[in-house]
Amino acid sequence: MTDRWALAPAEDGGVDVAPLGPDGLPAGPVRREPDLAGAVRGRPEVTRWVWRSTPEVYPRLLATGVRVERCYDIEDAETLLLGHEGRSGEPHSAAAALARLRGGPVPPDPPPRAAEPGAQSPLFEPQGSARLTLDELLAVYAEQQRRHDRAEHPDRMRLLTAAESAGMLVAAEMNRAGVPWSAEVHREVLRELLGERYAGGGEPRRLAELADEVSAAFGRRVRPDLPADVVKAFAQAGIKVKSTRRWELSSVDHPAVRPLLEYKKLYRIWVAHGWTWLQDWVRDGRFRPEFHAGGTVTGRWVTNGGGALQIPKVIRRAAVADPGWRLVVADADQMEPRVLAAISRDPGLMEVAGRETDLYQSVSDRAFSGDRAQAKLAVLGAVYGQTSGDGLKNLAALRRRFPKAVAYVDEAARAGEEGRLVRTWLGRTCPPATGAGDGTEEAGMPQEEPEEQAAEGWVPGYASTNSRARGRFARNFVVQGSAADWALLMLAALRRTCADLAAELVFFQHDEVIVHCPEKETEAVVAAIREAADLAGRLTFGQTPVRFPFTTAVVECYADAK
Repeated sequence: MTDRWALAPAEDGGVDVAPLGPDGLPAGPVRREPDLAGAVRGRPEVTRWVWRSTPEVYPRLLATGVRVERCYDIEDAETLLLGHEGRSGEPHSAAAALARLRGGPVPPDPPPRAAEPGAQSPLFEPQGSARLTLDELLAVYAEQQRRHDRAEHPDRMRLLTAAESAGMLVAAEMNRAGVPWSAEVHREVLRELLGERYAGGGEPRRLAELADEVSAAFGRRVRPDLPADVVKAFAQAGIKVKSTRRWELSSVDHPAVRPLLEYKKLYRIWVAHGWTWLQDWVRDGRFRPEFHAGGTVTGRWVTNGGGALQIPKVIRRAAVADPGWRLVVADADQMEPRVLAAISRDPGLMEVAGRETDLYQSVSDRAFSGDRAQAKLAVLGAVYGQTSGDGLKNLAALRRRFPKAVAYVDEAARAGEEGRLVRTWLGRTCPPATGAGDGTEEAGMPQEEPEEQAAEGWVPGYASTNSRARGRFARNFVVQGSAADWALLMLAALRRTCADLAAELVFFQHDEVIVHCPEKETEAVVAAIREAADLAGRLTFGQTPVRFPFTTAVVECYADAK
């Protein structure tokens, strides 16, 4: 009996299913089942389901208590394959893939569903997505298998599509579980920071007080929430500022600066994570964003509403484990430099990345006379493209000690500048420059690493026809994207272990994962995270000395983890 089956929901509410052979073709007759959950639950021997879209199918299964071990997401695979073939941006729906296969007109992708606060509807499911019969679905699937065979590294590409399909399962399960959240603690934090709420939805007391202080400092009424008004007020005071960004205002000597910066900080909390956010996104003791795997060109995850990937530390005080449970918060240590070591195969950097000691300190001992800060800036400058000042000197020192690592990102930058395709280790492909506004702006520097953003020449996205800017993005893409590939396999391995526990994955962003588990399972979860990281390193990059350690904290409150 084969362990791989395909399914396609039918118009009448039933579902067509069929077993698949090693070649991806039906190994038995198509069967009509009356409902989706029954079709899957009745076949526990099936370890991988082939379907059109995980957001279409899996939330419905989870709602009935049905969990699947693995899946193959046709539409997600189509996106990856189109990118690998240099066709990023073409419609990626299963209906579009079928039309291309048959030589017919290709329909555009329908728009994604908008975020619905507090809802448990299918995630990111496009409105009006066309259903395919099982025969049509299998025709697309068979063609995708042939396209995998034509990839630059077929085995790696197959691993990438499998990993991202696993990530789609993880995302759906995380959305189902939700992040443990105390509305009471959240309200206490808001009262502490913002003061009382005024009737009518106006600014809370503390913001109103700070706005008065700003106005008093300027000697006239100024709206601190309007940057143009603030810039004008400074100009009238004889001070020229181009913006109200913190880094620029911090160098200004004026009594309005202190209350203005405080206002800006609290205003962001009020707007992004205030009482309205709490009402919209938290229910039944859970914060319920919509995580979406591979939502960016680099493979990093996004959320559809809720701002889950940008929660201020002070608001994290509300992320509290259930009674008798704990949060295991795991943060990957220096992940991107370790990935660079693995993909470049630089002997020196791999040896450093395989030590138990701090990676940046080890680099500094070799090339920067023990100056860890300088070593960190040098490594990050190589990845993100620092191109002037001390960056050139640091890069030269790094190149002498780790020539293959620097050459690897240099070559990626050249390929980007020349408009060639640039790929991650597993085969995720950087799209060609298409101009601004294509939604890929996230793919620049990590938001919580200000010293990294100091690298000269960093731009917050790649979408530019400027070849130098695209080169900088491509340099970063091969590292950041390969790190995202590794993270998918780490999550897949961790998910498999947690399936035998009460523990549940509840949060993931870039290099951090949170598992919510009974207190008695914390040691097992910490060990599972370590083992998943090691396994993901071997699966993604093969046998290398590079280690991928996590710093883990077992806490009751998320804010206590760092």
